Amino acid sequence: MKIDKHPYNILIIEDNLGDYVLIEDYLLEHIHAPNLVHAKKFQEAQNLLLTEERKFDVILMDLSLPDINKETLLEEIKIFSYNTPIIILTGNSDLDFAIKSLSKGVSDYLIKDTINPLVLYKSIVYTLERFRFFTSLKASQQRYMDIFHLSPAPMWVYDVNSLAFLDVNAAAVRHYGYSEAEFLSMTIKDIRPPEDIPILMESINHEKHKARYFQQGSYRHQKKNGEVIDVEITSNAINFNGIPAEIILSTDITEKLLHIKAIEKQNQKLKDIAWTQSHVVRAPVSRLLGMIDLIKEDLPTEEEKELLLEHIYSSALEIDEIIKEIVSKSQSVINVEKG
Repeated sequence: MKIDKHPYNILIIEDNLGDYVLIEDYLLEHIHAPNLVHAKKFQEAQNLLLTEERKFDVILMDLSLPDINKETLLEEIKIFSYNTPIIILTGNSDLDFAIKSLSKGVSDYLIKDTINPLVLYKSIVYTLERFRFFTSLKASQQRYMDIFHLSPAPMWVYDVNSLAFLDVNAAAVRHYGYSEAEFLSMTIKDIRPPEDIPILMESINHEKHKARYFQQGSYRHQKKNGEVIDVEITSNAINFNGIPAEIILSTDITEKLLHIKAIEKQNQKLKDIAWTQSHVVRAPVSRLLGMIDLIKEDLPTEEEKELLLEHIYSSALEIDEIIKEIVSKSQSVINVEKG
């Protein structure tokens, strides 16, 4: 087996010099030049761990120390180790205490009479690999928590089977009006208008038969105060603490839709104005042009002139009314744009 050249920093807490020398020999068989620091008592170990320059990769610890009992040692070492992985090396084969030690966060529990150089080396390597994995996992979980809880947009996680809320961020609490405790006692049906629940259930039953991880759609939600809002939902399938779940990002598009409707209404008014200009105005203008042609072609009698003037005046009034209507519609369109 190749010698491991990684520069391990190892704290050995062992009051028996013979056992310490044996542990040192075991380590040197598989590790090229480990940096070993020896503490004979818990107090010495505590002082070393409190020294900022001391950064240990792993702690090898005997349970029988002269200045502390093993139960207290187990509690205290976790406080001062700053999450440094701990491997217990002991002559005590108490299975119950071994289980208790592991439940307290100890990485491994080895009986001195049963270990050898390879067993000890593998225990250290596996312990450090597990430590790196769990550290990475914790960092990933922390990133999720930061993204989730610090998001300015409402987000929540719900159980795909029970539809119960499993987690909810502060933005959702602010936007929907429910407290976090209220959310966690509800299901996603509780934020839907009652008339939309059959549609929701039909959609859920349909999606259960499909393998999906990402989905988008627009829906209606109801706040605590009864206000119904339009939202755009983005969802992803996740595993939340062992529960099949979905994480939801909710974007309120109520104002956006109202603006779109206002623009559509505005466009319709513009179409009406265009139609009025191309059709309604055309008729009185055509009459005016026709009467002007009559006057040009033949000088009318006084009676005919009077009649023509009446028609011209009537057509002018009609054009004036049409222009007023166009101005009114145009002004309403301008007001919408300003709003």
